[in-house]
Amino acid sequence: MRKIPTLFRRDPEDRARVTAEVNPGCEWVLAGEGVATRKYDGTCVRLDESGAWWARREVKPGKAAPAGYLPVETDPVTGKTMGWEPMAQSPFAKFHAEALQFHAEALDALESHAEAPADRSDLVPGTYELVGPKLNGNPERRTTHGLVRHAEAEVLPVPQREHAALRDFVLALAAESGAEGLVFHHPDGRMAKLKARDFG
Repeated sequence: MRKIPTLFRRDPEDRARVTAEVNPGCEWVLAGEGVATRKYDGTCVRLDESGAWWARREVKPGKAAPAGYLPVETDPVTGKTMGWEPMAQSPFAKFHAEALQFHAEALDALESHAEAPADRSDLVPGTYELVGPKLNGNPERRTTHGLVRHAEAEVLPVPQREHAALRDFVLALAAESGAEGLVFHHPDGRMAKLKARDFG
């Protein structure tokens, strides 16, 4: 889990907002390269290769990391360290358990209507967005807690890639569906993000 750069530079007078200037290294987005996917508004979790679940955790400078913490990177500007903590000790553990229960029940229902047993291996190692009624005020408008695999995020057609058009697209997307914004994916692995709240 590396921090994804924001497509546009932050306003030095108001760090919550972006300017129209592209962040260095993100010019490929405005050049029309890569695809855009929906950025879901919940919290990031990870299933590792051994079957253990982790929750994304940010540790501020000078603060102690929680037990079992796996640091990934430290932001040189803010000094915050991004990493993973064991799901069992995360404040999101209860909602994650509910998401897994809902997932299992959905598979059971599918299996009861199928001639062959349902494939129960769809929760593969990788990162997911935990979404639902108790997360971030439920902008995704979910009735139950659930997991959305980032690798299977909805691909969105973005007709124009310039500041004003992207601003309008992201704000309309958030208003219509509760999406947090967009994540752009380049074929070589680079990514850039743009959130509705970047525009204040």
